[in-house]
Amino acid sequence: MIPFLRQQGFKGSLPHFRRINEKNIDLITFQFNKWGGSFIVELAVCPKQGVTMDWGEQIPPNKVTAHDIDKRFRLGAKSEDEDVIWFNFENAKNVGDFEKVALNVVNLLNISDLLWISKLFN
Repeated sequence: MIPFLRQQGFKGSLPHFRRINEKNIDLITFQFNKWGGSFIVELAVCPKQGVTMDWGEQIPPNKVTAHDIDKRFRLGAKSEDEDVIWFNFENAKNVGDFEKVALNVVNLLNISDLLWISKLFN
């Protein structure tokens, strides 16, 4: 996943990635199941200058994550309120198995369109 995200202009490190666009910052966060074996992908956008939290803390553009944003979209859901797709790697035994899970994520990400994540919230 990381090489793919880098090719699409995302910076950051697992689990948080960001891409600064002309009008906003695209945010992708991988949230792993605390019992292991699966994860979800959360998507969000914020202004280019970052975000100010309700209590006044300023999160700068190079530190903001999807978890800092109230309005998030989970990859594979049809709406913000719908249940999410958990990407399961619990039974993966080799590199090929892990690559299949990553390919499932890549096939749902349309991030080559710089406006794609923003469009999810319209």
